[in-house]
Amino acid sequence: MAGIALLAAVTILYAGYNLFVKLSGGHVPSGATTTVLATMCIQVAALSTSVVFLSLLAVRGGHVFSLSPASYAWATLAGLCIGGAEIGYLYLFGGVGGMKPMDASVAIPTIVSGTIVIALLFSFLVLKEQISWTQVLGSCLILVGVFLLFVQRPGSA
Repeated sequence: MAGIALLAAVTILYAGYNLFVKLSGGHVPSGATTTVLATMCIQVAALSTSVVFLSLLAVRGGHVFSLSPASYAWATLAGLCIGGAEIGYLYLFGGVGGMKPMDASVAIPTIVSGTIVIALLFSFLVLKEQISWTQVLGSCLILVGVFLLFVQRPGSA
């Protein structure tokens, strides 16, 4: 049950991340040429959250904080990916460089759904996890759903 509660909390927090990045991007001034300072603000807030959590764990005691070099290396690569994604998100939502800001109702489902399909492929091809036909069918339905997000809606032209 604790695993389900944590899964729900992480899902809600990730949704908040996506939606708050959209709101941040929606407030980018028309003359801005970059959103990198907003990206840095996200990173500082994330680091602050981790420092507070580390401090609470340290005060409670009984934790081993040492990890393997591989764990740190993969975590660093994950950080590079999320940093790049945040930059891209804010450019998508902020309309920087004359680009029209993208709607959250298209960008977020496309990115999150695309992540699901990529994770499934990576899990099968690289991690050698077993994948069921229902997971393959679900991924195909996700791809159809993403395609439908881009079908022109009546009156949107």
